[in-house]
Order: sequence, then C-alpha cells, then structure tokens
Amino acid sequence: MISGTHVSIEDPRNNDILIYINGVFFHRTEAKISVFDSGYLVGDGIWEAVRLYNGTLVFMNQHLDRLWAASKSIGLDLKMLKQDLLKAVENTLAANNMYTDVHVRIMITRGIKKTPSQDPRYTISGPNLVIIAEHKKASEEVKKKGICLFTSTIRRGSPDYLDPRLNCHSKLHEVQALLQAIEAGADEALMLDQNGFVATCNSTNFFIVKNDEIWTSTGKYCMNGITRANVIKICKEHQLIIRETDFSLFDVYSADEAFTTGTFGGLTPVIKIDGRIIGNGISGTITARLSMLYKELIDSEVKSNNL
Repeated sequence: MISGTHVSIEDPRNNDILIYINGVFFHRTEAKISVFDSGYLVGDGIWEAVRLYNGTLVFMNQHLDRLWAASKSIGLDLKMLKQDLLKAVENTLAANNMYTDVHVRIMITRGIKKTPSQDPRYTISGPNLVIIAEHKKASEEVKKKGICLFTSTIRRGSPDYLDPRLNCHSKLHEVQALLQAIEAGADEALMLDQNGFVATCNSTNFFIVKNDEIWTSTGKYCMNGITRANVIKICKEHQLIIRETDFSLFDVYSADEAFTTGTFGGLTPVIKIDGRIIGNGISGTITARLSMLYKELIDSEVKSNNL
C-alpha cells in the first residue's frame, strides 16, 4: 500500500471530473495535449497546486504571486492577468460542482512547438493552460502514523543551474530521489544541498524540533513552499523559536520531532529517517500544536473570504 504525504481518500466523483484546457472543458478520459507541447517535449513549463476549503481557494494570492515570479524567471509571457487565471480556476470548480476538500493543479507550458526542440523560438502557439481539480482529502491514517524518509544521494540543484524555488515541470531529479527512497523501503526522500546540509524532501519541505526549537533549512536550496512560509509565520506570531539555518543529518538523527509541510498534506509527522526512530516514533506535541495553528490559519482565511 502506498504511504506518503500525497495519499488521499479515494473519491468516485473523480471518475467524471472535467479538465480545463485553454478555455474548453473535457471529460478526464478525453483530456489531451499535443505531443509537440513544450512541457511534454522538454519540461518547459511551470505549475501551482492550490487547496479549496469551504468555498475558498486558500492562500491564492501567494500562489499567484509565486506563479508569476516563476513565469518571469523563465521568460514566459503568460498572456493573461492574475484575475484571468483566477476566473479560469473558479470556472473549473463551478463546472465540477466543487466546494471543499479539493486539490487544484494549474499547469502552464510555453506552448506548441513546430518541431521537437529546446529552442523557444520554435514555439508556434501561445502558452497552454491546463487546470485539473480533483476531490482530494489527505489521509488521516498517514497523519496519525507518520511517514518514513530515506536520505537520497541525489542533491538539490544549485540556484545557478536550476533554482530549487522554481516550480517547473522538470522534476526528474526529484523522481530519482523518490525512487531511491522507495527502493530503500521508505515513503519519501530527504534531500541534501550542495554542501551536505539538509535541504528539503522530494516534494515537501522539512522541519525538525530540538529542545523546543523548530529548525528548517535556510531556504537557499529548498522549494519556495507556501505552507513552509506560513508555518514560519505561525511560529513567529506565537513566540515559538524558529531557526532557518544550516543543519546536518547529525542534527536530524538526534531530533525530538520531525515533520514535512506541503499544500496538500499540510503538516505530516516524520517518525523514521534512514532507519532511525525520530523522538518517540510518534507525532510530537509541537508538531501537533503547529498543525492546530495551521488549521486555524486556514479557517481564518476562509472566514475572511466569506465576510
């Protein structure tokens, strides 16, 4: 059975969802994109993942800001305004009669190529926009029992060749890291930076707790996580000691608690890393408190949106 931060409860409604492709809706079995698409050919595209809770796209402005920053960094003219994309997402949710516990994946590629090539000058269309919204609720069983990590030999990329903060379609190195973890019997991969310090996981950000202090990486070699940023914000607002610092596996193995953060799963306890039990091998008290405070932040966002 698959275990990990992206495990969701099966929902039969997903069998008949409608997928948005460039302004047109298709049944999921009919949703297709050209084999000449830049994303398919060379991984030339960017994406965002957003959660819908009780009618509110939570932290949507932060997600839009991150997407627009990514587009600028790769020289991709999205040919739309933020409100245009927001409207497309809202239309997708309406078409699927969705209200809560929904995961929305937004994918934008540079467009259709005249011929297979890396060269963006061979692009003969505008950007391709695909929106996939699914009924997805994170598995409570995974949150209750926690996950196991394995430290991959594959390092996070350096900012001078593929900045880890960029949510791009080129994820092969992360897939390779995850494959190593799976083959080692773990759920997901822990990844180090170029200097051997702990950076992030293959698809989530990583935190440890030591002596009532919460530690996470400096952010130089990890994903520009919105949940990560919100957890850091929560710590500061509630006078919890948060350190954004370099730390190694020495610190990880001796940690009292560990957890990951991500848009889909929120906070997920980590109970074992490289075969070593973390803390008491169960979700810790600080992880539980931060999970509660994060839920309160989401509830506040929903309440504010409904005023």
